[in-house]
Amino acid sequence: MRREPALWPAVAVAALLLGASFFCLQHWLERGALADIPVYQHYAELMRSGQVPYRDFPVEYPPAALPAFLLPSYMSWSYATSFAVLMGVCGLGVLVAMAAALRASGADPLRATAALLLAGVSPLLLGSLFDTRFDLWPALLAVAALAALLRERPLLAGALGGLGFAVKLWPAVLAPLGLVWLWRRRGGRAALAGAVAFAVVAAACFLPFAALAPGGVRHSLTGQLDRPLQVESLGASVLLAAEHLGASALPTVTSHGSQTLAGTRARVAADVTTGLEVALLLLVWLRFARRERPAPEHLLVASAAAVAAIVAFGKVLSPQFLIWLVPFVLLVRGRRGLAGAALLFAGLGLTQTWFPGAYWNLALGHSSPWAWYLLARDLALVALAGVLAWPRELEHEPVGEQRARLRALDAIRAQPD
Repeated sequence: MRREPALWPAVAVAALLLGASFFCLQHWLERGALADIPVYQHYAELMRSGQVPYRDFPVEYPPAALPAFLLPSYMSWSYATSFAVLMGVCGLGVLVAMAAALRASGADPLRATAALLLAGVSPLLLGSLFDTRFDLWPALLAVAALAALLRERPLLAGALGGLGFAVKLWPAVLAPLGLVWLWRRRGGRAALAGAVAFAVVAAACFLPFAALAPGGVRHSLTGQLDRPLQVESLGASVLLAAEHLGASALPTVTSHGSQTLAGTRARVAADVTTGLEVALLLLVWLRFARRERPAPEHLLVASAAAVAAIVAFGKVLSPQFLIWLVPFVLLVRGRRGLAGAALLFAGLGLTQTWFPGAYWNLALGHSSPWAWYLLARDLALVALAGVLAWPRELEHEPVGEQRARLRALDAIRAQPD
């Protein structure tokens, strides 16, 4: 059997690019502008003073997010710098997990190197978010769970997925894909093992706090689900564009820690986009479930499509949510992957046109040209979700010898030990 090429040189170069990107974010881009760092630091100070989250003070995030807030308070730099260092470590972990996923899927060295290098420079395209939000932590766990699935390690994949769910909920959209993958590739026992691992790890994170403060934990979960139409979401961007075409203006209110649109049209837009989100997710899940023996590339595409669906059509679209997309989209190959990467980078760059410098002009004043930039960004994300969910078979895409190599690997893995 031909040995798979090592990707560590590419990981090392990508890590250097990531470090340089974080240095630029810290020193030359708007450091601390509209950052969540003060909120995280406040949580850390309360925890270090002996107060219990959810019981003694409200927390809007799930329990496994708490270590990301607490650990920087024990580091020797300022809290903001320490938090950026921690996120840089998570970013390095994302690169390693991407390399593991690429190698397990049989990616050729050129494709794998390109994906890793693009991930390394992606923070510069989005701006001051990678180092001031904790979203690299759940992204690391989600991509690591995907890599474990590709290597058909159900317990590890389930545990990482359950931990990711306990950090920020959204990695749960990958769970149905993981169960189908394990069932088709390893059988029902492997799928059950993965599901049990997911449930046990998630329960271990939630139950201690639920026992101490059931109301606080319940509020943190329902608060995420009950949020109104956030001003940067797809539904809001359409309504803001309509204002500039003559429709009556909708008021902006602050709710759940962000700026949202109020009124009947906003509620209808939230319901419509949520319906589209659910429909697209179901389509991705069901199409994947119909495959008798999915190939690694099928899992990579379906995973990226599921994440893109919840970002593009969610009624809340905070700019840091685009961080979730970066590793998943860059793992996709062929023309689909090239188109997805172009749309992803367009979305990242367009976000930086108003965030953070012109955010308040957009959120409160619904000002032009920011409202049009927002609409263009959200439509790019819709196009990204469409490209990834497009029902065209992967076998029709030009990949050279990759298809034959994947089939050979599948045949070898299917042989009994």
